[in-house]
Amino acid sequence: MTVVVGYMPNEFGEAALAAGVREARRRGTRLLVVNATLGDTYVDDRFVGTSAVPALRERLDSYDVPIEFRQEMGSGVSQLLVEAARDADAQVLVIGLRPRTPIGKMIMGSVAQRVLLDAPCAVLAVKPGARGT
Repeated sequence: MTVVVGYMPNEFGEAALAAGVREARRRGTRLLVVNATLGDTYVDDRFVGTSAVPALRERLDSYDVPIEFRQEMGSGVSQLLVEAARDADAQVLVIGLRPRTPIGKMIMGSVAQRVLLDAPCAVLAVKPGARGT
């Protein structure tokens, strides 16, 4: 069994990673950190750049749980996270939540909403600065 984390190199991804590490420790399982992008732009600030990957891997290696880091590119971030959770037989999928206006959700959709609806396992949604993150 596995804990899967949807990771972005920002405060929301860091909150998800911290919660994911805690969940993996508590459950005595491994952690799969997934950084996903649509790949439809030259620069995606939610995707860990090639030059930043070694530092992130080194930081992940410092945790006391087995961690795998994976970068994915495809048709939808939510779909990539759900597929990763399904493939890993995840117990829980951890995502960071960012504030969205109702209009923003309607126009652009919501990765978190799709994950919540489609995930094959429990979803833990965390906010930066919330208790324990």
